[in-house]
Amino acid sequence: MDLGFAERLSNVVALTSALAHAGQDDAEARTQARAFEDEIYKSSNSNHEYQSMLDKLVAHLEPKVFNEPDPETVSADPDEVLNPEGCQTSTIFKAKDKSWIAPSPIVALKVTHPATLSPPHNVKREARLLAECHHQRVVPLLETFAESGGRFVLVFPFLRQDLENLLRTGSLTKRQKSMVFEGLFEALAHIHSLGIIHRDIKPSNILLEGMDGPMYLIDFGIAWSPRDPDSEAADSKITDVGTTCYRPPELLFGHRAYDTSLDMWAAGCVVGEMFKNDGLPIFDGGPLGSELGLIKSMFTTLGTPTDETWPTATTYPDWDKVTFKHFDGKPWDSILPGASPATIDFVSRTVCFDITQRLTAEDALQHPLRQQLQAV
Repeated sequence: MDLGFAERLSNVVALTSALAHAGQDDAEARTQARAFEDEIYKSSNSNHEYQSMLDKLVAHLEPKVFNEPDPETVSADPDEVLNPEGCQTSTIFKAKDKSWIAPSPIVALKVTHPATLSPPHNVKREARLLAECHHQRVVPLLETFAESGGRFVLVFPFLRQDLENLLRTGSLTKRQKSMVFEGLFEALAHIHSLGIIHRDIKPSNILLEGMDGPMYLIDFGIAWSPRDPDSEAADSKITDVGTTCYRPPELLFGHRAYDTSLDMWAAGCVVGEMFKNDGLPIFDGGPLGSELGLIKSMFTTLGTPTDETWPTATTYPDWDKVTFKHFDGKPWDSILPGASPATIDFVSRTVCFDITQRLTAEDALQHPLRQQLQAV
């Protein structure tokens, strides 16, 4: 049989969807789907027999028609899932690029599941924004193609390391910190100059080609642009964005006219995390990752804000809905013990309540911390 990766992958995803709709949890459905597809592939004597058996199985599990996929551009083993736990909106596969469109024959495929896509997630907007904000520190989009069932696939270079894994498994070298710092703020300075807000800056969205880089900012699936027709109006943006520990306080109180300073809070949290002794986030939303838990963590760490430290808070829709206990907060040298004065100055000027006081990405590239890190 002559079956490419895209055709096999299409059937794995179709089976996964059918099994999920039949009541299996996502992880079990993915595992079972790969096993079913592999068994049918090994027992089939022709492409026609293979597809016929798959179609019958899908039809048995779920009354839904899956069409023939478009001609494939990649070939690999569909068992190569890079995010085995999956996520709400997509699955990432490791694949072999047989057209050699990438610098390396190994690529990563982001396969979306349309039934789970809801605002602000939008994969076609992601593709448009990646094309618009091409930059050496933004992950390049190599290709897109459509699959049966309305699935949409983005093709990226395969990048081996992510910052979150490095932080959780050991401390970063000074060279790695310098590389991540420069790369992150070069990427943010570029996209912010275009008015684009990433809206999900966190260590797992910072990938490295190798242990010493280069570094790339990834995942523009919920990014906002003033020019894209699928983005919300500037003064009524969605507040359900970001990842718990990196969400800025203005989101938690309903501020919908936020700007690029949102990314700077999250980026400041990432930098602080790189310099913390334990490599853990500065803030903690608790075991449930609740907004109230995150607010408490912020206030106990930085101190309950006042009219002086957060003058704009009273303009936010949800500010007056809850009365908060007063916390004095902690000094930055206890939040980041052993950190240099330049590090504390940088983090304290990005992770601050007042959005008008936060450093910009351009400011970050001129900050003494950058020069300190460069002095290897």
